Amino acid sequence: MAPSLGIPGRVHRPSINTHIHPPPHAVAIRCHRRSIAAASVSPPGDATGVPAPASRSDPISTSLSLPRPLTSADLMEPSGDGLKVAYQGCPGAYSEAAAKKAYPSCQTVPCEYFETAFQAVENWVADRAVLPLENSLGGSIHRNYDLLLRHRLHIVGEVRLAVRHCLLANRGVKIENLRSAMSHPQALAQCEQTLTKLGIEHREAVDDTAGAAKLIAEQKIQDTGAVASSLAAQLYGLDILAENIQDDTDNVTRFMMLAREPIIPRTDKPFKTSIVFSLEEGPGQLFKALAVFALRKINLTKMESRPHKKKPLRIADDNCSTPLNYSQCDKFIPPLFSSPYITMHYRHFDYLFYVDLEASMADPNTQNALANLKEFATFLRVLGSYPTDVSEA
Repeated sequence: MAPSLGIPGRVHRPSINTHIHPPPHAVAIRCHRRSIAAASVSPPGDATGVPAPASRSDPISTSLSLPRPLTSADLMEPSGDGLKVAYQGCPGAYSEAAAKKAYPSCQTVPCEYFETAFQAVENWVADRAVLPLENSLGGSIHRNYDLLLRHRLHIVGEVRLAVRHCLLANRGVKIENLRSAMSHPQALAQCEQTLTKLGIEHREAVDDTAGAAKLIAEQKIQDTGAVASSLAAQLYGLDILAENIQDDTDNVTRFMMLAREPIIPRTDKPFKTSIVFSLEEGPGQLFKALAVFALRKINLTKMESRPHKKKPLRIADDNCSTPLNYSQCDKFIPPLFSSPYITMHYRHFDYLFYVDLEASMADPNTQNALANLKEFATFLRVLGSYPTDVSEA
């Protein structure tokens, strides 16, 4: 029996420390292994690194972490946070300004060529590409229409941008010192009359407006001015010799925003739909195509014809002494006489028609119109259905 400590009837038992503390080196090893294995923040605990006891999960916190249902706002184009937008040209180009107008918080990616901007999106280097398609003074930019057909990107938006050209030159250069103007061919055409009045006779075409400003600044050219934006003057340290030198003050360029995937069209706001199609040769074919939309009261805002370069039409001519090589023919029209000595010459190209509709692909009326067109069109592709830019240019 254990000895008593003076309290009758009570047996003394030595106190036992129930808290087990590992040796310091064991704690260090444990923390080191945890940091290597998890590569993340250690679980909460005291200063020794021993994790605190796991608490019971809070059902309210768990439910708040579940995915939320999608809303209609999630299906529209984002405002630009985190987006990378590719454009052709140098910093300060009008295409960059259009990208910033469409996506104010985007990160712009300059590209040397329009084709490079398409490839940047296709290869996931960028999320969007901005492409100028037409100008109110210079008309359509035809080669960019060809790019739309060559690549599988979708139009997801449009931007109308007012173009305000400036005449830029190096510091200290006066207008009377300039003999030549350098810029994009479209910009030079838009300022032709004004440049002539200023006494500038020669024109030098380059790939983009901001590139002209950059070249003049880097090479310190004294007898050549650049037609570019005021932002380009600021970026490259040039003087603005004249502002708003475009021949028509109402100078607006329409840009398209392109993405890898289309957006979900809607009917609660103005939408446009861009398509491209081709037709069989024959009388009334184009009339039938346009009637598809007229009968359904769908307005066409633009129509552009472009030759289908990879499928030319050839016509047979029996007034020739050269045997026909049938393997070279994409489409053969039999001659009137069964003579093997005929020639095949180009008549015209097989034309593609680019059309913009004031309609949304979410509208059954639009879907029915395109289904009708598909019945006799030899080719039909929807380039995109996107919100109409109703803001001021």
